[in-house]
Amino acid sequence: MPDSAVHEVAVLAMDTTVAFELGLPHAFLGGAVDAAGRPLYRVRVATVDGGPVRTSAGYAVLPDHDLRLLETADTVVVPGVYGGPQSDGVLSPALTDALTRAATHARIVSICTGAFVLAAAGLLDGRPATTHWMHAAAFSGFFPQVRLDPDVLFVDDGDVLTSAGNAAGIDLLLHVVRRDHGSEVANSVARRRVASPWRDGGQSQFIERPLPDPAGTGTADTRAWAMTRLGEPLTLAELAGHARMSVRTFTRRFRQETGLSPQRWLTQQRVALARHLLESTDTPVERVADEAGFGTTASLRQHLHAAIGVAPLTYRRTFRGSAPTGAAATPM
Repeated sequence: MPDSAVHEVAVLAMDTTVAFELGLPHAFLGGAVDAAGRPLYRVRVATVDGGPVRTSAGYAVLPDHDLRLLETADTVVVPGVYGGPQSDGVLSPALTDALTRAATHARIVSICTGAFVLAAAGLLDGRPATTHWMHAAAFSGFFPQVRLDPDVLFVDDGDVLTSAGNAAGIDLLLHVVRRDHGSEVANSVARRRVASPWRDGGQSQFIERPLPDPAGTGTADTRAWAMTRLGEPLTLAELAGHARMSVRTFTRRFRQETGLSPQRWLTQQRVALARHLLESTDTPVERVADEAGFGTTASLRQHLHAAIGVAPLTYRRTFRGSAPTGAAATPM
């Protein structure tokens, strides 16, 4: 692949940038290669003036670039930051101008509190977005014009993407690779980094809450049992019966342990199974709908569109057709 075909990624490091998140684009985008082992992204780091910045880990970093790097980037990634816009909702005019100009030609991605930077630059006005659940109230106070969803791991709004806490940055960057080059490439990156290629659920499962009542059994065994029967019309009563609980107790404990209702969790697992079948097999859509427990193609279409905004055949064309020729298939 000639250098001109490599996707240029600019990572913006601000003062007190979150150290863990600063390295994620290099690990997960920089680690993506084509079937011949050639890099698909070139990841470089910039600061406002090209000088050193402190990180949240107590050490400084000295990138090789300043804001001019954003002018030629295909994607700009803004890791989380402590202080600055995250504490006052304000961004410097120079940085606002650089991000605004970059947004005219580049995809803009934020990790965790990096969403505060995008919002302060006006890039999220009227758009859906997310950030870490611990900072959601402050974010909404500073930026009421943003349609914040604090329950999801990331939001893909086309040319602007935002993610929740730093581990959700991994989810989003793998999603970017999957969107650009298909599931085989994204799964390969995840495997090399020993990361999950896809996590179900949203931030609600990570919000601090009291530990479940230790009396009796939990719902983990029933969840494992249900995962082997997604094609069956499982009812709440059947799930509760397997767990040997009343429906009310089962529902309460299930939500405590997963952050989701049993019905929503089942739907997410079925959507994940349908996506896997669409990505990795040529199984007809009607059969995918049946094997994933949706019964009809109309039901599959409705749930897939609600989850990721596309129809089954469109999803299959995108994620099977965009993978590089010769890439090895990898199970989800």
